Formats: sequence, C-alpha cells, structure tokens
Amino acid sequence: MACPVSVYVSIGSNVDRPFYVRAALDALADWFGDIVISPVYDSEAVGFDGSPFLNLVVGIETTLSVAELSRRFKQLEAENGRRRDVPKFSARTLDLDILTYGEAVGCIDGVELPRGEILKNAFVLRPLADIAPDETHPVCGKTYRELWRTYDTGQKLWPVDFNWRGRQISRPAD
Repeated sequence: MACPVSVYVSIGSNVDRPFYVRAALDALADWFGDIVISPVYDSEAVGFDGSPFLNLVVGIETTLSVAELSRRFKQLEAENGRRRDVPKFSARTLDLDILTYGEAVGCIDGVELPRGEILKNAFVLRPLADIAPDETHPVCGKTYRELWRTYDTGQKLWPVDFNWRGRQISRPAD
C-alpha cells in the first residue's frame, strides 16, 4: 500500500455559499476521515464582477493519485451543480482545487503543482497559512506564514461565522 501524502485543497463558492461549502466538507470528511479546516473567509470575486465568495483550505492525507483526486473533485463539483459550459471566471456553486500534493512540482496528471493561486490570491494563501504556517512552498522555499506576512495585493477578505457538524470553524474578526 502506498504511503499517505499530505494534500491541501481550496474550496470556494459564491452561489448558496454555506450550503455548498458544507457539502464539500461533508464529502471530504466522508472520503478522507480527519480533515484539517482553515477558517472560512468572505472574499470579493477576482477576475470578474460577481457575488462574493466563501473560501477556505482543507488539509487531507490520502493515498489517491493526483488524477484520482482531480476526478473525484470534478465529480463532486458536478454533483453540486457546477457548470463547465460557462466562462471560466463566473459564478459557481462549488470550486475545489488541489493546491499542493506533498512536495510534488510540475504538471502531474494535468494538474499544475503547486497551484499558482497560492502566491497570487489572498483567499488561497491566507487560509493555507492558517493551517500550515510552517510548511514551505515547494518552489520558492518560503513558509506560508512568511508568504502571507509579505503578501500585499490589496485583495480583501474577512473571516466569517461558520459552523459545520456542530463545530465552530471560524468567527468574524473582532
């Protein structure tokens, strides 16, 4: 049996946001057992004019390949109403992206690792830094805490009150 790999996955939704984020968390917990969940953030749409998103990052341990994870995530998105026949930058019920897969670097099974959005978007980097502050980006070698500390693009995001399975995941900043 293959050794488990640490994987970080971003989750986003800007349509019926709490419902679809909870659906994603339910599926990930059912598939992978214990999951590490970042705070949930409200963020402005990036790349298009649209409703704000809820975003978070989840850490899992898996023996599945990148291809199998990607297939499962696309299936989960489709089961939750994600449409692929619309422009890339548009509203979506559910968006799951593999951010990192262990220390893998490069295009693996059609997935670019680590995902470029880690260094570009606050709604990816901040929750990743929340749950993996001392882990290092496999390309630039800096910790996610260091990357967040020096991040400055003007993108706005706010922690929100969010509960899942009777557990407080995040609360608004004071």
